[in-house]
Amino acid sequence: MIGRAAIVLIIFIIATAVSLRYVHPATPSSASTATTRASTGTTTPAGHATTTTTTTTPPSKVPVVVANGSNVSGAAGSISTELQAAGWQILPAENATSNVSASVVYYVSGLQPSAAAIAKFLAIPTSGVQPLTSAAPVGAVGTAQVVVVVGPDVASKIGQTTTTTTQPVATTTTTKAHSTTTTTHPTTTTTRANS
Repeated sequence: MIGRAAIVLIIFIIATAVSLRYVHPATPSSASTATTRASTGTTTPAGHATTTTTTTTPPSKVPVVVANGSNVSGAAGSISTELQAAGWQILPAENATSNVSASVVYYVSGLQPSAAAIAKFLAIPTSGVQPLTSAAPVGAVGTAQVVVVVGPDVASKIGQTTTTTTQPVATTTTTKAHSTTTTTHPTTTTTRANS
């Protein structure tokens, strides 16, 4: 009798251990850990469900208007031509409502990365990338999502050579599920020579 009870007890213990392994796994084997390179990189510990997405709007999908805020005649048109050659969707150039001391790139909500890319292309410091508000020295911007106000700093560099390179920018989504998807979209980065 004791032999039979011991066998039943051992089978019960094994069955319980196996079922608990499925209910409360010690370390999930299918969990993913994601690390995203960005200005604020994060690492997600295994076992925690997360979704991390990094995206960049293609330049051809971002309407940009350039306004001349300098005393250099035709500066907005010249910068518009340079940005269009770099792949940006350019709206008709205009004059700013007042002259500015330094160039500024304004953006609507969600388009800060695009504004930063334009600022980098034009050698405008990151402090010159700002949200678009009614205080910006421009009239009606229409459908523009990024507004470049050209100051004397950028206007003085008009006509300098440019270099264009295309690099992939990855959009990565990582989840706790059994798969990880990575999609790569090309983006064009154009830099102007500084002298």
